Amino acid sequence: MKIIFNTDQTFLHGGIEKTMATKANYFVNIPNVHVYIVTTEQNGKLPCYFLDARVTLIDLGINYDRRLSYLSKRNLKKTFQHFRRQYELYKILQPDVVISANFNFDHYWLPFLLSKVKVIKERHGSRFFEDKLRKNTSFLNRLKFAFNNWLDSKYSHIVVLNEDEKKYVKSNNAVVIPNSVCVPEYKAELKNKTVIAAGRISPVKAFDELIQAWKVVYDNFPDWQLHIYGDDYLDTGEKLSELIGQLELQDVISFKESVKDLPYVMQHYSIYAMSSITECFPMVLLEALSVGLPIVSYDCPNGPRNIIRDKEDGLLAEYRNKRSLAEKLLELINDENKRLEMGNSAKINVQRFNNDRVMELWCNLLNLQHV
Repeated sequence: MKIIFNTDQTFLHGGIEKTMATKANYFVNIPNVHVYIVTTEQNGKLPCYFLDARVTLIDLGINYDRRLSYLSKRNLKKTFQHFRRQYELYKILQPDVVISANFNFDHYWLPFLLSKVKVIKERHGSRFFEDKLRKNTSFLNRLKFAFNNWLDSKYSHIVVLNEDEKKYVKSNNAVVIPNSVCVPEYKAELKNKTVIAAGRISPVKAFDELIQAWKVVYDNFPDWQLHIYGDDYLDTGEKLSELIGQLELQDVISFKESVKDLPYVMQHYSIYAMSSITECFPMVLLEALSVGLPIVSYDCPNGPRNIIRDKEDGLLAEYRNKRSLAEKLLELINDENKRLEMGNSAKINVQRFNNDRVMELWCNLLNLQHV
């Protein structure tokens, strides 16, 4: 069997890239399975996450300009080259399965590119806000949504990450397969007076709300610190630094660069904090649980509530309520025994997302032998 993972790049830190590497490394160890990762804009860079040497990497060299809109003239011109190169390559490789995890122009032609190929679309983003828009929108938008529903139906499967997201797929081909995590043997001691947050430094992560919540934490526990790991996006970091200065929190909040092995870093913290506006199934929460790190998160649509067991291995704060977020953080900061109990539960509860269990679901979907 030949499996192609279809994506834009593999060199950036991210949940899509990490989970794709996990699946590719697993599949390539199954007898008579060949795995390819086909990118559109790798630009000669090395993959961020480890890939087995038997995984074949191919870059189409389309190089869309991500600074511009997808619909810009410059990017639209590249779609013809994209289609031609992709079609020619797939015709040579003759894959049995194509798995596409990123949204790209080829989303619109992949189901029709080759016959008798199982084409799977993975959805890593929540459709919560889109579903609300569908209920009150213009006639033209309703036509667009109807077209998207029809296009979804042409894929062999739409893989979503949790049950909440399944209801947004209007065709009858949705399958729920969550992200997975490798559970390490080590465990966080939860003794250090530090809290960790991580993710792309962008508006959707709402780190500004976490920073404002931390002002309340600081007023009660000035000896605790918050460290935020991630790469800057659209100069969001500069705006957040200004906010930190305005709140006079520069001595207790600091930014750190992205790291390849985040769980190893997480074990030196005592709480994981998340303030995102939307999350589908964030890998960082799985990684936090995997090292026994209790979590405080907004109950944002729709990921955290499908990972965290509230009051057992973490605390869900009221959505976009900074006071609630601060109070949940204070609750764990103030009670070491509760942190330790939740940390123990986290290490146990995360087993339902371990690699073996999740990859068995993928093998069943592809009719592969589970190793």
